[in-house]
Amino acid sequence: MKTYVLDARTVTPHFPGIGRYVASLAPALAAQLDHDERLLLLHGPEAAARLAGLAGPQVSLLATPISPFSLAQQWAIPRLLRRASDVQIYHSTYLVMPYSLRLPTVLTFYDLIPLQHPETVTRRARMLFRLTMSMALSTSTQVLAISEAARRDLLLRFQQPPQKVVTTPLAADARFQPQPAAAVARVRARYDLPEEMMLFVGINKPHKNLVRLIEAFGRLLQAGSSATLVLAGPWDERYPQAEQAIGQLGAGERVRRLGPVADADLPALYAAATLFVLPSLYEGFGLPVLEAMACGAPVACSDRSSLPEVAGDAARTFDPTDGAAIAATLQELLADPVQRARLAQAGLAQAARFTWATTAAQTLAVYRQVAGVGSASQP
Repeated sequence: MKTYVLDARTVTPHFPGIGRYVASLAPALAAQLDHDERLLLLHGPEAAARLAGLAGPQVSLLATPISPFSLAQQWAIPRLLRRASDVQIYHSTYLVMPYSLRLPTVLTFYDLIPLQHPETVTRRARMLFRLTMSMALSTSTQVLAISEAARRDLLLRFQQPPQKVVTTPLAADARFQPQPAAAVARVRARYDLPEEMMLFVGINKPHKNLVRLIEAFGRLLQAGSSATLVLAGPWDERYPQAEQAIGQLGAGERVRRLGPVADADLPALYAAATLFVLPSLYEGFGLPVLEAMACGAPVACSDRSSLPEVAGDAARTFDPTDGAAIAATLQELLADPVQRARLAQAGLAQAARFTWATTAAQTLAVYRQVAGVGSASQP
């Protein structure tokens, strides 16, 4: 029996994006295991209830209180895994990991935001990122990049052998789908949302480019638009620029900050949007684009980093550094329901091309290749 260890200690509120990746990947992997393969989920206390339903003949859960940020993981995790039987692969879902496991290791790589956009972190954080990324890469046998753009960035910055880094794209969870009118109405009432709204989902960090989106929205207001800009997601007070831009707009009631939205409300929130907008300067993948498409929302997004490969031809793209271009794109779409309907239909088809079953199959191919069966290399 071959055992593959998936490190699910990142399934915590501290890792919202990575945690969602792991929680979606785990059941998809479990569904595709061969008869002689077993999946061992290494997890912390917070993830126990979320992962418990996966336990079965070929899936085991191994609890540990050791955090990914704890120095103790360097000796405690290797000791823990030595007690497990027939462990063939350790899959780390975070760059801070045990660096001396003496096991073939697979690493998932997401983005280079601290290096590509140094304004988002401190100098110390950049140094730590570069150090831990270098250590993780030197430890890893294979690397899974979540997009082609992320893969290119990694190969350029860290000079890894091309065959070592394989692209395994993400997907929207199955709950992201067109919503019943009643569900949309409930969410609209719960958050007091207007009928005509542009929606952004994400944090207010500088690489999300919210300041330019708000400035572009100001141009729309000057042109007489009746739309409201709705910003959903956590708000980091270390980055006041977007809040300042809202204040300078002089029409704060037309910009709604919802803060973090319950996961259960997200599908209907996307479905309620007249238009979903993601103006990011950089994304490792840009999962909100797929989630919005899967819920039937028309999408406009940046033409940078991974977003064109995720959106394909199903979104209108714009130069995120050009406020006038952003405004012109948004104004055109808000005024054209036929074009929005066409984008919505194209988006449903585009989102359907990305599935967790495919991601799991690609991931298992890497596990098997590292364990000595098959091939997962990529030119």
